[in-house]
Formats: sequence, structure tokens, C-alpha cells
Amino acid sequence: MRWKQRYSVLAIVFAAYLICYLDRMVMASAIPFIAEDFKLSSVEMGRVLSAFFVGYTFMQIPGGLLADRFGARAMLTVSISCWSIMTAVTGIVPGVATLLAVRIAFGLGEGPFPPSASRALSVWFPAHELGRANGLSLTSTALGATVAPLIVAAVIVSWGWRAVFGALCLPGIILAWFAWRYVKDSPEQTPHLSAQELGEYSVLAGAQPREKAGFRRYLSTPTLMWCAACLFFFNVVAWGLLNWLPTYLLKARGFDVQRMGLFVALTNLAAGIGYLLGGFVCDRYFARNLRIPIVITLIVSVGLIYLAAVAPNGEWAVTWLAIAFLISGIGAIAIITAPLVLVPKELVGGAIGIVNTAGQLAGIVSPLLVGYILDLTRGNFALILSGLGAICLIAVFPASRIRQTAINA
Repeated sequence: MRWKQRYSVLAIVFAAYLICYLDRMVMASAIPFIAEDFKLSSVEMGRVLSAFFVGYTFMQIPGGLLADRFGARAMLTVSISCWSIMTAVTGIVPGVATLLAVRIAFGLGEGPFPPSASRALSVWFPAHELGRANGLSLTSTALGATVAPLIVAAVIVSWGWRAVFGALCLPGIILAWFAWRYVKDSPEQTPHLSAQELGEYSVLAGAQPREKAGFRRYLSTPTLMWCAACLFFFNVVAWGLLNWLPTYLLKARGFDVQRMGLFVALTNLAAGIGYLLGGFVCDRYFARNLRIPIVITLIVSVGLIYLAAVAPNGEWAVTWLAIAFLISGIGAIAIITAPLVLVPKELVGGAIGIVNTAGQLAGIVSPLLVGYILDLTRGNFALILSGLGAICLIAVFPASRIRQTAINA
């Protein structure tokens, strides 16, 4: 198979998502040790975990509009640079107030990245390959979440939690340069592209709608709003599990730091496999009806989360959660692919910004909600898992309302 320029764009987006989630998920594994250092309660831990999503959610729609206005190249470069710098700053904060401010700034810097990455993929890939492109790129998010607890476990034992954040700045700065150098806003702007490949992109571009619609048009589009609602409930569950799983294994299941890191890594790796499978399954079997895999995976995940809640030991709990992450990963790809095939490419950034805003609001709500319930119930994680399973079931309704009809101007 001949290497094409769009594969290089995908590789850079893949690497950016990898570092993005590595930087983000380090906090979930480090928070028990930060809490010990700063004397934080469960509620205060929840605030720290939610602070990132305050800035991140705020910048989803503006970041998408900026990507549509200035192109994916500029916004990818700026976003990667900003979040990398704020990662390093996290390691030198003197107290919890400063930590909260830095985490909000971290979210503001990272916010434009997902809509910018989605715009880049929509420009460079035809509709029938978008599921696989999304699946491959988001597999790296699970890899980042997989590597994060392993790094935390290794570094904290030797140098403490602050050293973890300082070590993650340089890779991001290097990647920002690669994004500026190699991710162009269109194939026509790419030097040294063969006439044959350029002609291929011209055919792909010609097959896509290029209407210029108003942004408000999409705010009143039912299918886009159902995608947003589904992603909200889906992410309440996902972020509730991702952010609190390390604490759950340490406090409720009695794991030591090394075992915690290993089992959290395995769970996130399962999610990555789900993303990878989801891209191929959606493109091959459900390209014209993406709601089917969403509904099926949500229902199956409810049962798996319940099994984890009643598991007799930590190993079985992690096993059921890992399978749940794998299955739900397939549905997650379908949710985020739907907007890319519904709207004209010129407005993909704004559309993804709308859907992702709803998804990241869940990132604010979920850690705080879990923290408050843990304080009220004195650490009843079985109740938390049961509640997250119920929310997963609620997500089935908006998923069933998604209609895959192209949105025209």
C-alpha cells in the first residue's frame, strides 16, 4: 500500500491524542498522592479533577469556530503548546488554590484540540474512511491513559508526584512543531504532493458538500443535539470511572501502587482496543446507521458495570470494567463519527465543538458528583458503580433518537 499524505496527518493526530491523554490522565493517578500532600477530602479531590473540564468545556465551541476560521494547523499548534506548558506548571504549584487555577488554564489550552483534530481528519479523509480514522486516532487516547498510571507508579516511588508533570512538557512542544510543519489546512497547500495524489484529493473534495451554513443552523438540528445529549450521559459514566478508578483500587480494593498502576493500565488498554474495533465495525457494518452500535454497546455496558459493582474482589471488578471499556469504546467511536458525516466539512469544527461541549460538561459534573457521594456514604464505591450503570442506561434514549440524515445548508 502506497503511503499517502493523509496517513501522515493521521499519525500526527494520533500522537497528539496520545500525549493529550497522557498529560490529562496523569492527574487521575496522581490525585491520591496530591491529596495526601495537600490534605484534601474526597470533595476537594473531585474539584481538582473537575477543574480541568471547566476550562476545557468552555473552549469547545470557541475552539471549533477558531478551527473553522483559521484552520486546523494553527489551532493544533497553539493548543498542543499551551497544554504542554501548563502540564509542567502543574508540577510546581504550592497549594490547592493554585492547582485549581492551573488545571482550569490547562483545560482552556487543550479545549481547541478535539474540534481542530476532527476538522483535520474531515478535510483529509473521505466519509467512508472517517470511522477508521477516528478509531485509530482515539485508540491513542486509551494508550495515553494506559501509560499514565504506569509512569505515575514508577516516578512517584522514586521522585514524588511533582516530577511526573515536569517530565511531560518537552514531548508536547516537539509535537507542536510537527503539527505546524506537516498538517496543512488542505491538500492543495501541501508541497511535494504528487499530481496523482492531489487529483485523488480533488475527487474526494468534489464529492463532499461545501455549503456555507450559519452556525445557528446546527444549534437547532435535532440529530446533532441528540448526539450531544448521548455523549453527555456516556461521559458522565466514562469520566466517573476513569478519574476514580485508581482511588477505588487503592482504597476500596486494597491494591498497592504498583498493582493499581498495572490494572488501571490494562483497563485503559481494553478501551483502546474498543476504539480500534469501533472504527472498522462502524465503517464496515453500520456506516448508514451508527445509532445501532451505540444502543447495543450502552445496554451491554450496563450489565458489565453492575457485575463490577458486586464483584467479590478487585481482580474480578477490574476484569468486568475492562470488558465494559472495550465494548463501550465501539459505541464511543460511533457517537463522535456521526457529526463528521452529517455536516459540511467547512463547519465540522463548530459541530464537534457543540457535541464535545456536552460531553465535557460531564467531565465537570461526574468527578464532583462522585466525590460528594463518597463523602456522604463514607466511600461506598459499590453504590457509585451501580449509579453509573443506571446513567449508562439513561444514555440509551438519546442514542435511539439519532437519525443519520446529512445536514444541508
